[in-house]
Amino acid sequence: MNAATGLVEVRVPDLGNFKDVAVIEVLVKPGDSVGVDTPLVTLESDKAAMDVPSTASGVIEKIHATKGGTLNSGDLLATLRADGAGAPAAAAPAPAAAAAPPATSPAASAAPAARPAPPPQAAPAPPPAAAPPAERSGGKLVPLSQLGVPTSYRQDLAPIDEPGFSRAHAGPSVRRFARELGVNLAQVAGHGFKDRITHEDVKAFVKHVLGGGAPAAGAAAGGAAARPALPEVPPVDFAQFGPTALEPLSRIQRISGSRLHASWVNIPHVTQFDEADITELEQLRASLKDKAQAAGVKLTPLAFIMRACVKALQEFPRFNTALAPDGANLIVRKYLHLGFAADTPNGLVVPVVRDADRKDIYALARALGTLADKARQGKLAPADMQGGCFTISSLGGIGGTAFTPIINAPEVAILGVSRSSMRPIYKEGGFVPRLMLPLSLSYDHRVIDGAMAARFTTFLAHTLAEARALLEAVL
Repeated sequence: MNAATGLVEVRVPDLGNFKDVAVIEVLVKPGDSVGVDTPLVTLESDKAAMDVPSTASGVIEKIHATKGGTLNSGDLLATLRADGAGAPAAAAPAPAAAAAPPATSPAASAAPAARPAPPPQAAPAPPPAAAPPAERSGGKLVPLSQLGVPTSYRQDLAPIDEPGFSRAHAGPSVRRFARELGVNLAQVAGHGFKDRITHEDVKAFVKHVLGGGAPAAGAAAGGAAARPALPEVPPVDFAQFGPTALEPLSRIQRISGSRLHASWVNIPHVTQFDEADITELEQLRASLKDKAQAAGVKLTPLAFIMRACVKALQEFPRFNTALAPDGANLIVRKYLHLGFAADTPNGLVVPVVRDADRKDIYALARALGTLADKARQGKLAPADMQGGCFTISSLGGIGGTAFTPIINAPEVAILGVSRSSMRPIYKEGGFVPRLMLPLSLSYDHRVIDGAMAARFTTFLAHTLAEARALLEAVL
């Protein structure tokens, strides 16, 4: 401390071997009053996050760190004017407050300055550990009751999901504050630096719940924290316009509807369109019709498409991954199970052909036929619809020129196939009739970029055009 000016320098403590540690949150500003151990900034290395506390009490004169910057051991972090050293005159503290023992936590150290001294007849103040939860207001920690947040909160909030709490993007001081309030951080949306959860986010969540709002659903697919509820479509009384009737959705439609909605809301969809020349493929398939019938299988175009997708997925393994719950890693599958959308009287289902990479054209055709029959009869077992890595939705038998299929989460891509048509294609100096198959590849843009998606569809189209290579034996 500089005795002449009363200024105290707060420096970064020893960070061990860590260098250039990122500053992800600055918790105070000039003019704020702080006590010993009050967090000043939050640092985050590649291993963990930590709050750097003040080593003295007083008023912040200057903060020497900025959000997004870096700090090292010994760097000047803040300059503060020590209590009683040149600060503006203030009312003398009440005797009861002056006699209070030293605070052991930021909340406890600041609480006496934010509450009037109790009258002489009042019961002794509780120990610091029992002080009511507090939050920052104008740089000071004050009881939440003064901010309009009741302190009887735990019974109104969902139990803390410890795995989700540990994965939440929040600093130590925010985690401690959330635990004091009984707030499940897995349900709080972050609005701080890089979507980090701040004290204000936690406080807003408590106010929302205690105001009658329901806690947000837990962490969504892909690992993101729960997001604010979407605006609802206002209900309409259709009977005022004419006669109506209610027709219940099938069980499959009710289940798939919510899953499709979750996928569309949580996954940033992009669709890449392309065409494949399947003229030779259809000629080859027609020539193999008798051989396939002798083997007891129906050789459909979908079997060739599935075989081509196997080759494309082996060439581009990124399409055979899933986004980890933390949103920072990919789960790379070492197996290849392919799903296909099957239209049934009760709705759309997605049976899964297991180990598609170990099956040749005839084995794939046999598996497709068996699963399609079970789907139409409503006899698919749960295991028949689980474990898919990539899905094919083929509408070629119905029609259409292109569409944007919704990704079957937690997969990261889905291939849509529309009806093929004979088209004049310029080839080798002239126009020739070619049978062209429209392809629509929807992909998760968090995992796959546009260039990779275009390479995937180009490779797939080339593979379908070279149909004889699809007949190669599977080793």
